[in-house]
Amino acid sequence: MTARIELVPTLEHCIETTARQEFSRSADAYMQQGEGDRKLEQRIELLRAFLETADFKKLRRESEKHLAEGKPVRFLLYTDKGHPKYEMKVEH
Repeated sequence: MTARIELVPTLEHCIETTARQEFSRSADAYMQQGEGDRKLEQRIELLRAFLETADFKKLRRESEKHLAEGKPVRFLLYTDKGHPKYEMKVEH
């Protein structure tokens, strides 16, 4: 099973901050549960890869213009053939 993550930035918390917070929550949960939770491991790895490779300046610019117009924005993170991918979805 492949991890799929939905992140919802706001004008108060950009996509990078939202991803960092989710990474921290997932890592804390993993440490509390102990090792062996494969689903949580995949989630942490996907978030780590996103944080290391995404162009957050570009993502902020793209998402914040929609957020400023009052349109909700969601980022969907997933893996495709072992590579981290993401999509930005804007509600109209």
